[in-house]
Amino acid sequence: MATLTAPGPSSITSESKSISFRIPQITTSEDFYLFCQDNPSYKFERESDGLIIVMPNTGGKTGRKNSELTTDVTIWNRQTKLGEVFDSSTAFNLPDGSTRSPDVAWIHRERWDNLTEREQEQFPPICPDFVIELLSATDSLKTAKAKMEDVWIANGCRLAWLIDPKTETTYIFRANGEIQIVGFDKILSGEDVLVGFELKL
Repeated sequence: MATLTAPGPSSITSESKSISFRIPQITTSEDFYLFCQDNPSYKFERESDGLIIVMPNTGGKTGRKNSELTTDVTIWNRQTKLGEVFDSSTAFNLPDGSTRSPDVAWIHRERWDNLTEREQEQFPPICPDFVIELLSATDSLKTAKAKMEDVWIANGCRLAWLIDPKTETTYIFRANGEIQIVGFDKILSGEDVLVGFELKL
């Protein structure tokens, strides 16, 4: 993962190559949205202090698991019609000023419908009600857990799952600050957020 700070021209350098981006004056969510559209080959997130993060592509195993998780939530949502499901390419402008992309996201239909057409088209200015983050082989567990609390829960997410395939462990984060750790032998419940949804890992 590489980082750069806006505004002003900048570049990202790794051991093997240098990646250069033309960065305009980025002071608003609209500016950041346009910057992302100008660089469609890359995926970005933005922290609340304006730091722009270049996100790596996922590997085959992680991508396959992400697809399965999104499909499971989508099937449940098609049956209940309670909201909208979003994949890992969707970025959300959060209340703290950051822009983030979870692996799977779900928003209650009433909250989604309250957004304008333009807000839905760009990076929606809303925190998902439910998110899933899937650890890849190169992700830091400590960093991922901090993101669940400091980004998703802190911005209003009601239920968040951090799934670690390596240790077959799921960390469940709830809006009241509770964190529960369960193994893959347990069936995950959508509780009072995704009512009736269950996931057997």
